[in-house]
Amino acid sequence: MLVAAAVCPHPPILVPQVASGAAAELDELRGACDEAVRRLLEAEPGRLVVVGGAPHTRGYDATAQGDLRPYGVDMRFGGRPGGPRLPLSLTIGAWLLQRASCDLGGVRYQAVGFAEPASACLRLGEQMAAAHPRLGLLVMGDGSACRTEQAPGYLDERAAPYDAAAARALASADTAALAALDPALSQELRAAGRAAWQVLAGAAGNAAFTAELLADQAPYGVGYLVASWMTAQVPHGT
Repeated sequence: MLVAAAVCPHPPILVPQVASGAAAELDELRGACDEAVRRLLEAEPGRLVVVGGAPHTRGYDATAQGDLRPYGVDMRFGGRPGGPRLPLSLTIGAWLLQRASCDLGGVRYQAVGFAEPASACLRLGEQMAAAHPRLGLLVMGDGSACRTEQAPGYLDERAAPYDAAAARALASADTAALAALDPALSQELRAAGRAAWQVLAGAAGNAAFTAELLADQAPYGVGYLVASWMTAQVPHGT
């Protein structure tokens, strides 16, 4: 059963050492991510899983390591030397947890393919929730990358409405709206979070959650959304 979730974006520049001189530009977004992660950890989930988009669907155990060397910074998170390398989304998730002083030894990671159909994402979330009585998810995903002419995907007039719909769904824990996000449109808009958000929707099912949207920004033409979902706590040991 899903008891709590934090939703955060995963640009490498979220890490101040990567952003360097531009780090202050994302201070507000970084603070929102910290708050979402704080709430997630405060819920004391029995199993904590970082979920994020990647080229292929794959699970990772605690031996996997996050690595920011491809982005010009010699920083590594969790895992062990020689262990599997986490994709970017999960690496930034590991960084957020380490930043919150979370012991990464008990954390698991789930990559979900960017092209996975919605049904497969929902089913994966359902299976994760069914396997753990106190599941906590750190869901890593960016919105569209087509909000301005300077954005990675250039300007697409459909991008802002897409991100607005995703923001409304995350703000209200509307799992049906998340499940309805179109994979083809998401790919056209380069929305890296679609698959991970649909895993969240599957894990949440029909349960009631108190949700709050903590950030909705697009400083570089990419939609960055931060949200917190909490439900009534399941007693420990159940």
